[in-house]
Amino acid sequence: MIEPCDLSAVDARRLIALRELSPVELTESCFRRIDELNPTLNAMVTLARDRALQEAQAAATAVVRGRSLGALHGLPIAIKDLQATEGIVTTYGTSFYRNHIPKQDSRIVARIRSAGGIVIGKTNIPEMSIGANTINRLFGATGNPYDPTLTCGGSSGGSAVAVATGMAALATGSDHGGSLRIPACFCGIVGYRSSPGTVPHEDRTIAHTNYSVQGPMARNVADAGLLLSVIAERDRDSRKDPMAFPLDSGAFVDPSATNVDTLRIGVTADFGGLLVSEHVRREFVRRVEALEKAGAEIIPLSVDLSDAVGVDWQLRADVFATQYHREIEDFDDSFNPNVFRTYETALSTTVLDIAKARRRQVELFRSLDDVFDDVDLLLSPGVSVPPFPWTALHPTEIDGKAIDNYMTWLGLTACLTVVGHPVAALPAGLDCDGMPFGVQCVGPIYEDAVLLQMANGIEACFDTSKDFRPPRPDFELIKAAEPRCQELGRAAAIAAAK
Repeated sequence: MIEPCDLSAVDARRLIALRELSPVELTESCFRRIDELNPTLNAMVTLARDRALQEAQAAATAVVRGRSLGALHGLPIAIKDLQATEGIVTTYGTSFYRNHIPKQDSRIVARIRSAGGIVIGKTNIPEMSIGANTINRLFGATGNPYDPTLTCGGSSGGSAVAVATGMAALATGSDHGGSLRIPACFCGIVGYRSSPGTVPHEDRTIAHTNYSVQGPMARNVADAGLLLSVIAERDRDSRKDPMAFPLDSGAFVDPSATNVDTLRIGVTADFGGLLVSEHVRREFVRRVEALEKAGAEIIPLSVDLSDAVGVDWQLRADVFATQYHREIEDFDDSFNPNVFRTYETALSTTVLDIAKARRRQVELFRSLDDVFDDVDLLLSPGVSVPPFPWTALHPTEIDGKAIDNYMTWLGLTACLTVVGHPVAALPAGLDCDGMPFGVQCVGPIYEDAVLLQMANGIEACFDTSKDFRPPRPDFELIKAAEPRCQELGRAAAIAAAK
């Protein structure tokens, strides 16, 4: 018998409306799963158990009394610990804020609550959410649900693990250079990075940028679209984000699946020469062949975004200088080294260097945008390497080639941040080592509703394949693993910062 927490968000919401599933039953099921698996995986770092159960009871009462129900009514939602939650500790993954209890929700959380979502707790992140391995000195590491000794990716790693294991029906994330997409690919779920400005981000520190995109994490495309429809809603507060543009957020709900045999899919394994392991290249080819066999027209692309990694490093430095120049002097020497390295780059970068990067960014955007004259969407691997031990902040080499900094191995996702096109990270089964493998589906800028439909079609195609259908973690294996992510993860994070 399926547990309520293993239902899709769309199915759970439908059953709640039909009075066939109580929000209390669903929320209690999620907490039971947390109690079973979180001691090993360390995905949820702060729980709001009493408050969530009270809200679930109120949600159940509203159903019985026939009240109007929001899009997320009664659904348990996990919130990335980067996003403020009223009355619930929000640490940003650092001991500097270990006792920080916000007096109001960030707007993404407020929209979720107003739609009837129930906040069950906060998910683990790297310190200040910087890095693609979820580990910090305060809470330790978050383990991969397919092998707890390996990384789940980051920075939205705790959210990805919570969703993959049924700790929450849905979760929030955010994305600089891949923070939604990398953990989604490493954990076998969906992560959606929308066109910049689709999801209002009222707390951004730069007026117009492709960075700091907030988005949904879910077990399938339809669930991701449901959460996206809520967090992309326009209200009075969304006007505080200068990037928020008028849209119909309802277009993201229940995206119809585009038949794969009608799609022209452009494919690239490395965007013109980015570092990608042979392991990932082989696995990617297998997925492309499956789509071609299903009737898709496969079009190899020669698009070159290889210098986007250098552009990203310069633009990232600009973002960090803006975001941290007021606080950086208060951070001690053991603070996340990724923050210091990027900030130091900013201080040594000239205005001309930034100007050249911005000019090149526009050129790269146009070169990718031209691709969509000939294809419906673009497909690439999600991450350049398979999951590695979380004891390392990042890989030091790929197939013997040394990497320059903590962003070099993230070129596949970072290059798409630079150009800004929307991306759906989709699960595509397990690789030859039994670990999740994910792909990125890239669509035309601002055509998010269409991209969700195409991604839904690809998801449906993979779902019919025994080799590439979305995976499911082995819960008994997780429970049998030694729960050392917290203890050893703290020690590893402290050692890395020295």
